[in-house]
Amino acid sequence: MFVSKNLNVNSEGHLTIGGIDTVALAKEYGTPLYVMDENLVRCHCKSFKESIDKFYGGNGLVCYASKAFACKEMYRIVADEGLGVDVVSSGELYTAMAAGTDPKKICFHGNNKTIDEINMALDYGVGRIIADNIYEMKTLDSLCRESGRTADILLRIKPGVDAHTHNFIRTGQIDSKFGFALETGEAFDAVKFALECKNLNFIGLHCHIGSQILDTQGFEAAAEVMLTFIKKIRDELGTEVRDLNLGGGFGIQYTEQDDPLPYEEFMKAVSIVIHEFCEKNNIPLPFILIEPGRSIAAPAGITLYTVGCKKIIPNIRTYVSIDGGMCDNPRYIMYQAAYDAVVANKASEPKNTTVTIAGKCCESGDLIGENMPLQECEPGDIIAVCATGAYNYSMSSNYNRLQKPAVVFIKDGKSRLAVKRETLEDLIRNDL
Repeated sequence: MFVSKNLNVNSEGHLTIGGIDTVALAKEYGTPLYVMDENLVRCHCKSFKESIDKFYGGNGLVCYASKAFACKEMYRIVADEGLGVDVVSSGELYTAMAAGTDPKKICFHGNNKTIDEINMALDYGVGRIIADNIYEMKTLDSLCRESGRTADILLRIKPGVDAHTHNFIRTGQIDSKFGFALETGEAFDAVKFALECKNLNFIGLHCHIGSQILDTQGFEAAAEVMLTFIKKIRDELGTEVRDLNLGGGFGIQYTEQDDPLPYEEFMKAVSIVIHEFCEKNNIPLPFILIEPGRSIAAPAGITLYTVGCKKIIPNIRTYVSIDGGMCDNPRYIMYQAAYDAVVANKASEPKNTTVTIAGKCCESGDLIGENMPLQECEPGDIIAVCATGAYNYSMSSNYNRLQKPAVVFIKDGKSRLAVKRETLEDLIRNDL
């Protein structure tokens, strides 16, 4: 019935998440409200970690992709499950460190790291810096020389693999702002440059082919391409590559049309490619890193809204307006992301209407979805949009000077506030 296994309906006909009544959560904390199921987050963390242990004998590390959803409580949970994290900014790095993350388990990404961000990473002792371009390597080498330090780096590589996903979230092809291209020889030249830098310790390669990928072919192809490059580096430069970071991008079920594989199937398929290639070519098995984000956070989260006006345009459409929108979920206006929604206080009733859920921002495109099946709803009802644990809070904004929602975590029948709702005073805090 629901896209996430932690959702159900109670005896009152209300939607529940992790056994907790969502209507009661909306009443206690207000709306819009992000709700995260800690038990499901932990379940996904365990699934990935157990796969690393099973298929690589523990010779690897799962790094949670911060961009999906970052706050101190999320970092505490993934660390408690034995995961590292990947970060792409001083803000993510600072938050991770404030939550007690082990810096040696941090991968620092980004295509345009500032000098301040690089220095922060060096000061914290970040375990791996993923270099995106020659300018960054020159800067990093210089900063290390000035401070008498050495940095362990991986190079971000574009493997030229089509991930079969939206153009905005494909990152492995040659026409991408990220990384070094293999086809042009740029990547090989970058490795040679890295080896010449006296203050940089080249330890590995990284790639990421895209997001919301629902099959294994792209991951398998990327693994083989990267291992072929590792062999070339060994054969022509005499250097063994220690780390291979294959990124993330594992897809989830947003609607009934999505049919993702179990995460273990992704991991198994790629591990077969890696083991067979390494054995055939007498290459030491690299230390394998992966960076799941959406697949850990998204299914664990929902967003609750209160219905306001309902506008029926005969023979055209019915608009149902909510007290949130693109400010707390910009994914529809960005790339028409599809969601499943339910009227939380009428969850046991059939979805007998088709509506467009409209946000309250002054933008015609401010929608959560068009032509969505939904129960008959009226002002004051609570709508739950499912699978919003990733790229919702993290991409939220204050457009129209709207306040960002609160984040609540639930676990074992109890709820707790993890991020406070912004106040009007918060909106003007930095104004002069």
